[in-house]
Amino acid sequence: MTKPLKAPVRPEFSSGPCAKRPGWTQDVLKNALLGRSHRSKPGKARLAYALEKTREILGVPDDYRIGIMPASDTGAVEAALWSLLGARGVDMLAWESFGKGWITDVSKQLKLDDVRIFEADYGKLPDLGAVDTDRDVVFTWNGTTSGVKVPNADWIKDDREGLTICDATSAAFAMDLPWDKLDVTTYSWQKVLGGEGAHGVLILSPRAVERLESYTPAWPMPKIFRLTKGGKLIEGIFTGATINTPSMLCVEDYIDALEWADALGGLNGLIARSEANLKAISDWVETSDWAALLAEDATTISNTSVCLKVKDPWLAGLDAEAQAAVPKKLAALLDEEGVAFDIGAYRDAPPGLRIWAGATVDASDLAILTEWLDWAYAEVKASFAE
Repeated sequence: MTKPLKAPVRPEFSSGPCAKRPGWTQDVLKNALLGRSHRSKPGKARLAYALEKTREILGVPDDYRIGIMPASDTGAVEAALWSLLGARGVDMLAWESFGKGWITDVSKQLKLDDVRIFEADYGKLPDLGAVDTDRDVVFTWNGTTSGVKVPNADWIKDDREGLTICDATSAAFAMDLPWDKLDVTTYSWQKVLGGEGAHGVLILSPRAVERLESYTPAWPMPKIFRLTKGGKLIEGIFTGATINTPSMLCVEDYIDALEWADALGGLNGLIARSEANLKAISDWVETSDWAALLAEDATTISNTSVCLKVKDPWLAGLDAEAQAAVPKKLAALLDEEGVAFDIGAYRDAPPGLRIWAGATVDASDLAILTEWLDWAYAEVKASFAE
């Protein structure tokens, strides 16, 4: 094949940290509150504004708390697991690497006794109908490393007894989250909004707050996970008084992304961009003779982390090592050409590619990328015949 003449304007297709918003420059950070305490009056004001815009764009109910946590989405999830679990049995769901990580934490670190595990292979979902939401439930809304999302929250009862703890890091700001079904929701700025890393967000329903104030876990609680004091919620965490010192540079960057989202029309505008990005990839996949989506059910295809596998029958004739090498060589070749960075599959996922399609990516760049994918695959395939 002839090498494409046109390259993507922005070749950043990483699934985290993700591409900055279109038009972003370092100038947006010039007014960042640097060299000042985050607990100063202006520092608190910027943090409070970030939380206010978060609530507005995501449509978070007024009686839900929103707090900024250390250690990205991982820190937010861990704080929820350590602070809330143990009061009743828990159902753990996993169909990709991060969900499996939460199972490890609950089973081997917290060592809870009453744990049911529902797992599925990459590309599939476990049986959601078998989940009991009168128990606590821990799940990812979107499997970042598998490209598989839950299609809806119909499997979660309105009158449930348990808490739902949802890792939504690659879903928030790209998918319409049903807040009435979610008691704990977490995400990081570095995903859909393309913010800088190290900070997470924790959103609590009134039911989650009630659990925090009525239940004390049996284990010691690390300081960065402590959400209560004297049996009461530490309200300051949810008004901008963070547990530890946040980067005000990162906060300013997050605010810039939120204001960009606001200018797009809020959540609907962000979802529309992400779905247009998915369409640019899926339209190409439909006509491809070598690439297929890892997600097997059309209703579960992620519109942020799009995972691909090689379906070419030629690949089956290679040994396992060579089969794994093909997509790695393809990703490396595109990186060398400067047209696609960081699109290899996650290390624990099946061999393939993972292309970010969140709102900060342009559909026009993804359309161009598909031409390069075909060229690179032909080049890699030919190299095995030499």
